[in-house]
Amino acid sequence: MARRMRLLPLFFFLLLCGAQGQQAVITVEHGPNAATQQNKHYVVLVSLDGFRYDYAKKYGAKHLLTIAARGASVPEGMIPAYPSLTFPNHYTLVTGLYPEHHGIVGNQFYDPQRKERYSYTDPKTNSDGSWYGGTPLWSLAEKQGMRSACFFWPGSEAEIAGERPTYYLHYDDKFPDEQRIDQVIAWLKLPEERRPHFITLYYSAVDHAGHEFGPDAPQTAEAVKHVDELMATLEADLKALHLPIDLIIVSDHGMEKIQGGWIDLDKYAPLDGLITVGQYLYAPTEEAANAAYQKLKAADAAFMVYRRANVPAELHFNSNPREGDPIIVARGPYAIRAHAPPPDREDRAPTVGNHGFDPYMMPSMKAVFYAEGPDIRAGVKLRSFENVNVYPLLVKILGLDAPPVDGSLGVLSGVLTAKASQ
Repeated sequence: MARRMRLLPLFFFLLLCGAQGQQAVITVEHGPNAATQQNKHYVVLVSLDGFRYDYAKKYGAKHLLTIAARGASVPEGMIPAYPSLTFPNHYTLVTGLYPEHHGIVGNQFYDPQRKERYSYTDPKTNSDGSWYGGTPLWSLAEKQGMRSACFFWPGSEAEIAGERPTYYLHYDDKFPDEQRIDQVIAWLKLPEERRPHFITLYYSAVDHAGHEFGPDAPQTAEAVKHVDELMATLEADLKALHLPIDLIIVSDHGMEKIQGGWIDLDKYAPLDGLITVGQYLYAPTEEAANAAYQKLKAADAAFMVYRRANVPAELHFNSNPREGDPIIVARGPYAIRAHAPPPDREDRAPTVGNHGFDPYMMPSMKAVFYAEGPDIRAGVKLRSFENVNVYPLLVKILGLDAPPVDGSLGVLSGVLTAKASQ
């Protein structure tokens, strides 16, 4: 059924999706691609959420390994921003900024200035552009007359930097996986003046399996093989279009098996009067912050505690009030929270697998980066690099002008062909 859909006109495909109860594409009228943008190359950026850096070899993802051999890859893994969580890292990938600079410092957090909580699952916050700093690639493209499309990506449902993608969907994890590819191909078959040059695509199956069963489980192996087959389909379908398309496949973080049960911070320090979100602590005064810090510092526990200004520099997590103060950093794969739920609410055990940990302390947090296409040199093996550097690479391929960011084109310039480097 999915293969036959590709032969249908775009409007009928969307109508059929609607008839099946799936999310319809939302179109924002930005006008056609500017004349200066129409001849530029295309980028399809794919996220395989939770795909640990070693999964392809570990589980024999032959199609991804072939893409790596034909293009560029980082065998020892791409380094996610801290915390190695989904929303902070997806937004880092498309802004080139560390979480403390773009503002999405966790999947959930508190903003002391707004006196509000952000949650990635709450449409009131995840689709409110005022929470997001920086200029995501789709907004950058739209500002410069280049059309963009997002088949799911954290932040893509919000108006950020005054723009939305020309085409996007509200997140629906149950949207059929292969039909997501169908839609990407349908976008790329649009007339040149309407065709998006920057497209995102997102899959969460590997992350779900890793959380529920752990990174070493057969169910996770099956999820890896499933998305590997999807990437084979996507690659073949993109090549059949005969367009200059660069395929960039990334993940946001890795996965590790959790050890033990919950570690509750209020067993080590009284947290009365502090606002808490997960393991994030927000003290009302300097005195309260220091008191909590001293108590937690004295604890013989599976975590380190820092005053915000003293968090190690390599974590880039020491200047945004949204990060809290004091700040807890796990010493290993431990599930940490401020409090257990109240007695009238169910207290669930931690998931079997999780992430969010320091990637320098825990290599299993590292992510993947695969790239192939007309602008990518063949057989390039990169050393581990921070994911803030992906944004400058994509900006270069798309031929856009970008504001200063935390990443640098110099880190990944070696993956570009001589012509693309000009």
